[in-house]
Amino acid sequence: MKAGSSNPEVGATTVSRRTRPHPAFAVIVVVLGFLFLFPAGYLAWGSLRLGADFWEILASARTLRPLGNSLLIAASAATSCMVLGTILALMVARTDLAGRRLWRVLLPLPLVIPSFVGATALLSAFGPGGLVPFVPRIEGFWGALIVLTLLSYPYVYLPVLARLSTTLPTVEEAARLLGSRPWRTMVRVVLPNIRDTVAAGTMLVFLYGLSDFGAVAMMRYDTITRAIFSSRLFDRATSLTLGLVLAVMALIVATAERAVTPDRRPGKGIGGRQVRYRLGRAAGPAVALAAGVVGVALVAPLAVFLLWVIRGSTTVGVGFSGLGDGLGFLVQPALNSAVASVVAGVAAVALTLPVAYATARHRNRISGAAAASVTSVFALPGLVVALAVVFWAIRAPGPLAALYQTFPLLVLAYVLHFGAQSMKASQAAIADVPRRFDEAARTLGVTGRRRFLAIDLPLVMPGLVTGGGLVLLSTLKELPATLLLAPIGFETLATRMWSAAEDGFFAEVGITSLVLILLSGVLTWVFVLRRELRM
Repeated sequence: MKAGSSNPEVGATTVSRRTRPHPAFAVIVVVLGFLFLFPAGYLAWGSLRLGADFWEILASARTLRPLGNSLLIAASAATSCMVLGTILALMVARTDLAGRRLWRVLLPLPLVIPSFVGATALLSAFGPGGLVPFVPRIEGFWGALIVLTLLSYPYVYLPVLARLSTTLPTVEEAARLLGSRPWRTMVRVVLPNIRDTVAAGTMLVFLYGLSDFGAVAMMRYDTITRAIFSSRLFDRATSLTLGLVLAVMALIVATAERAVTPDRRPGKGIGGRQVRYRLGRAAGPAVALAAGVVGVALVAPLAVFLLWVIRGSTTVGVGFSGLGDGLGFLVQPALNSAVASVVAGVAAVALTLPVAYATARHRNRISGAAAASVTSVFALPGLVVALAVVFWAIRAPGPLAALYQTFPLLVLAYVLHFGAQSMKASQAAIADVPRRFDEAARTLGVTGRRRFLAIDLPLVMPGLVTGGGLVLLSTLKELPATLLLAPIGFETLATRMWSAAEDGFFAEVGITSLVLILLSGVLTWVFVLRRELRM
């Protein structure tokens, strides 16, 4: 009885220590939360300065219908990506899927294709005059949903794949010894263990669906981002207010997620070698599913890009003219893209890690508010984020104003826009580190900093790398921030592609897209998947 009565006290002491971070750490989390509120602050200030009536604009028919469409497409894309990304990750990480090492590399690559380029390529691939004329061309809601699903499922696939490589195999092995069938074990044991990671990836897709402009514009589906872009020149008050609506909506979604999600139980541990399940009769359909996704999301756009290059060989004009021309003009943009994306990925992990750690280990109102502010920026169109950074940069006092159109400020814009991707992956990884390691370190008198560097950091590294990889891939295709904030003469593959598309040089768009996808594959392998491919 005596030992039993002391357990609650020990647990209470442990929880008390866990929920009281160091004051300096709490200050860092607060500062980072305010940093990520800069875009929303710009929108609020601009709306007030221009005299916009927030509630009148929000209640108007011009807002409600696009807003409803945005919520519908975002929720639908999030649901489809949740299912598709989770199934693909399970197949690649936990089954004897034929060619699974190849699928590890190929399946994340559609994320690097800009949505407007992917939508254009898919419209060109199907229907009359396309590569596959007997498949009808789909536009509107269903066309936008297909494009967003095919280009966004890696937001779920990559974090879940990383999580599945670190779960403890003991419970699964016990279930198998007790006679549980593989699919039952997947549903009853594996999926509950990764549901937080699945939810984090699904939220990223939802927010991306809210912010996307390229796919919905090409598919002629009216959303709030189209309203923002169409009114940005002639009715800036409405444009800024609609952007503020997106930011507030993202804050509400992030706050609601925190409210409805119970405190996660401490992680049970991180394992090494994982259980593999035999597909049996499902082997053929599994390969067909992976091949079909890669075929439609990656091979079809690649075929269209190659067709543009070949057709360019038959034309004479300015710019890249097809297979006979050299590719020297893409060397510097490719190097710039690689450097900017890698630096942005590392910086995003470093800046959002304190917030992720606070929400996973010291869950309170401060950490929740900071996480919500990080999440809110991802729901904004890239143009709004870029304009916010420009606004604050040109009004910065003293030497800080000199940061305008410098590389550090460009990287900051990337981190602000895509930081939620890194934070969500880091949160899921940190939450799975067992608390007993912390308790053992405290018993031995080890400082929190040393404990984190020696114990926590190696264990959560797969999640951090995955989060950085998502930011890397998103940065490679980012356009508005690069156009507005890049140093003079700093050209990336995305800006080169945009310039060629504006000039109508589709051969150059095609070859630049091919180089962009090749570069993303190399960087993904080097920085994200190389460790897993050794397993």
